[in-house]
Amino acid sequence: MVDIQQIIADHRPKSKVYEEDHNVKKGKSSGGATSSEIPDLFFDKILVQFKLSRIEIMVNMYLYRLVWCRPNLYKEFGISQIMSHTELAKILGVEIEDIYQALRKLEEYGFISTVRSGQYFVRRYFTKENDEFYFQNYNDFEF
Repeated sequence: MVDIQQIIADHRPKSKVYEEDHNVKKGKSSGGATSSEIPDLFFDKILVQFKLSRIEIMVNMYLYRLVWCRPNLYKEFGISQIMSHTELAKILGVEIEDIYQALRKLEEYGFISTVRSGQYFVRRYFTKENDEFYFQNYNDFEF
């Protein structure tokens, strides 16, 4: 049975003015800037301490935003939704081999852990030590 709220939410009036205003309210503006909350720790400590490549930074920030900055059912566990590596490579504009290499390097640093192919545990404060320092827990789920 279909929920009435879902039907109402999916209904789009024919007025373009309403659609543009509605999209802006939902964060889907066609040219406006968006922002994500990334801890200053990343810029002040992580980038200095770890010599991350451009692609590693891109992959890490993509996963971080996916887990911590956007609506996510698994946020309290620090787990990303399942995604396609091919789509990730296309979105970031890099080769798939570079994605795999960056994922392996991020796992070596302890920033992420693979739950299964395309799904990752992403640390809120990037390292286990920082998570402990900032009292971050993952509801008893951790690798």
